[in-house]
Amino acid sequence: MHEILAQEGYTSVSVDEAPVRELFPGVRHRPLWTGPDGAHADLLEMDPGASWPHRDVHEPGPEEVYVVAGTFHDGARDYPAGTFLHAPAGTWHVPSTATGCTLFLFYPGG
Repeated sequence: MHEILAQEGYTSVSVDEAPVRELFPGVRHRPLWTGPDGAHADLLEMDPGASWPHRDVHEPGPEEVYVVAGTFHDGARDYPAGTFLHAPAGTWHVPSTATGCTLFLFYPGG
C-alpha cells in the first residue's frame, strides 16, 4: 500500500458511492466525511424547483457552501456555480433553486 494512503485519517469517497437520503421532495443529502470532532462534509443535491420548507438555521456552528453546479438561491439572491458562501453560526437562509443545483457543504463546528 502506498504510504500516502496508509496515513491515519487520510480518506476519500466517491459521491456516487455515498449514501443518499431525501430530506425533502427534490432535496437529497449525501454525507462524505465526518471528523473525530464532529466536523463534517456533505453534498446537497436539489432538483429544479426544489426548496427547503422552512428556515435553515446554522447551529451549532457555521456552514460553508460551495456551489458546484446550477444556481442556488438563499431566499434573497441567486448564486451561480463557482460561488462560495460563509454563513456564521446563528444565521439562516431558505434554500431553493429554479434550475437545480449541487452544493458542497462543510460544517467545521459539527
